[in-house]
Amino acid sequence: MPASSNFQDAIREAQASALVGPNVVNKALPFVGGGMILTSLGVFGGLSMVGSPLFMPLFWVALIGNLVLFFVAQGVANRGDNNTALPLLALYSILTGFTLSGLVALALSTAGLSGVVTAALATGATFCIASVYGRRMSDSLGQALSQVVGLGIIGLLIAMVVQLVGGVFLPGFGGTGFELMIAGFGTVLFTGAAFLDFYTMPRTYRDDQYLAGALSMYLTYINLFIFILRLVIAMSGSSRD
Repeated sequence: MPASSNFQDAIREAQASALVGPNVVNKALPFVGGGMILTSLGVFGGLSMVGSPLFMPLFWVALIGNLVLFFVAQGVANRGDNNTALPLLALYSILTGFTLSGLVALALSTAGLSGVVTAALATGATFCIASVYGRRMSDSLGQALSQVVGLGIIGLLIAMVVQLVGGVFLPGFGGTGFELMIAGFGTVLFTGAAFLDFYTMPRTYRDDQYLAGALSMYLTYINLFIFILRLVIAMSGSSRD
């Protein structure tokens, strides 16, 4: 029994040592929620301007600013400089919402308010389920899922580039079927990533890097919402054909 007990203690210590930030998820979650709220405000702001002459110029300014701000905020957050990173991430969340307002407006016009609400509720439900089961993920499953998600993101990016280039040179390229495939694959992929976040964050970020972890998780759920919304739009379009 003593030998067995010592062996079990050694296993627990080895597992604990693999956690870089055992408390980082709990510290990050309030900021993920705050980022979502700010993003919603950005969406409402953008929706109030859709159709006005100022919307497109502001959209491009917000999009370019968002890309620059992401890398700046990520670098600051990775250094653990949370006092500087917090306002940058707040502004990033608002700008992200503004850039999403065009997609939300399209969803409202094709699928109605119920379609947008469905996408939001599905994203929230995924978060609730992932927060429970993602924490309990075994090392073997977590590492395997990490490889699958990584390869899946590469495939998704290639498909989206093909769709973009094809749409430029061949209007209507791929049609609704291709969009359904991309949206469906993206939804499945980021659902997996949602579960994976709860496994990888404590093994990637220190406790003082909770804002960097919050940004990573925020991006997962924003992308999940985007692809669910694209799926809703594509399904609404196919039902009308």
